[in-house]
Amino acid sequence: MSEQVAVPETVSTGQVPSRKVLLAAGAGHFVEWFDMGIYGTLSTVIAANFFAAGDPTAALLSTFAVFAAGFVIRPLGGLFFGPLADRIGRQRVLAIVVLTTSLATFAIGVLPTYHAVGALAPLLLVVARLVQGFAAGGETSSAVTVLYEYAPPNRRGFFSSFADTFGFAAFVFGSGLALLLTASFGDATMTSWAWRLPFLLALPLGLAGLYLRLKLQDTPEFRELEAKGEVTESPVRETFRTGGKAMLVLAGLVVIKGVAHWTLQTFMPSYLQTTLHFTKVQSFVASTVCLAVVAVAVPFAGALSDRIGRRPLLIAGTAGFVLLTWPSLLLMSLGNEFLAILGMVVLGLLIAAYDGAVSATMAELFPPRIRSGAIAIPYNIAVSLFGGTAPYIATWLISASGYRLSPAFYVMLTAAITLVTVLRVVRETAGPKARAVA
Repeated sequence: MSEQVAVPETVSTGQVPSRKVLLAAGAGHFVEWFDMGIYGTLSTVIAANFFAAGDPTAALLSTFAVFAAGFVIRPLGGLFFGPLADRIGRQRVLAIVVLTTSLATFAIGVLPTYHAVGALAPLLLVVARLVQGFAAGGETSSAVTVLYEYAPPNRRGFFSSFADTFGFAAFVFGSGLALLLTASFGDATMTSWAWRLPFLLALPLGLAGLYLRLKLQDTPEFRELEAKGEVTESPVRETFRTGGKAMLVLAGLVVIKGVAHWTLQTFMPSYLQTTLHFTKVQSFVASTVCLAVVAVAVPFAGALSDRIGRRPLLIAGTAGFVLLTWPSLLLMSLGNEFLAILGMVVLGLLIAAYDGAVSATMAELFPPRIRSGAIAIPYNIAVSLFGGTAPYIATWLISASGYRLSPAFYVMLTAAITLVTVLRVVRETAGPKARAVA
């Protein structure tokens, strides 16, 4: 008999999120994930600038190790910022994290290279990534909570999904910008100095995101908690005391989300270039098309999850990864640019299906008093363990096995973990089945 996790009742103060709410939460999320994602998009260029020349594979592994370092600290950021949002409000935390991340990303754009200062260059890169990762620990939980708590009960899947929509739009922008700069300046100039431009752009984008978030009023549910004097004074203690089981469930839900996101956005551009021998321009075209498809498809999946339920979308996404990841990588390996794009789009549509339902599912596991912290803590632990290490593991698997399609097996394994979680312990919270139970 499978154990079912009950979803607590929440305050139904939802109102249709205004354009201001979507811009503040979504545009700020766009800035946050542009800052985080551009590092992965330009990983091969970063490897050439911040590590000793000689072994490109070793340099790329080192670059992904630094990428993973930013994720190692994310659980600490989640432990700090998530409960803080339950105590002082979601809006204030969102403002802090977007400014902090943008400053750290801007700093990467002005760092000296290995050629200039030797081993100090990768050390400074690690510091910048640690600051990025700490701030990012409070972003997703707070943004999802804001969108969810502003939405009416029957449209929470749709509006919550905009966190991922704006996140993937940021990846599209970053990938498209890398494509534009590479096509305009050429590989040599891109490697020499033009790679800095996207990182420098982070500061004005961050200031715009900060402005929007400072203008945002906190959510109706948090304001109601304040009005009733029910805001928790010890969010960490209360979160672990009352939400422990649901936090474990959420961690299981996030395993494939982290791996799929960062494999597609961070690993695939370098995979297409270094393993499958596509040009930089071809790899950026494939990435940009794929990520654009995801950004467009996610809100449709979110709306569908409101109509038919979360579980069908969660099951379709995870089962799809188990069945279709290896065939998708096989298509990419055939050397044809169109087939490479097709293979990436298949994986992208699976992510869209899953992401359309998972944000609302995470929020529905917890009551408003502890929602942000209870999402942030397990979310960042799971993303750190599985998502942040995914590019490194995928690159290492190819190097160790000599098999170009070996990363598929890691994605399939993590998808299976999440699929079991969905099938055994996630109860339906939306759609006809949830209404029937109610």
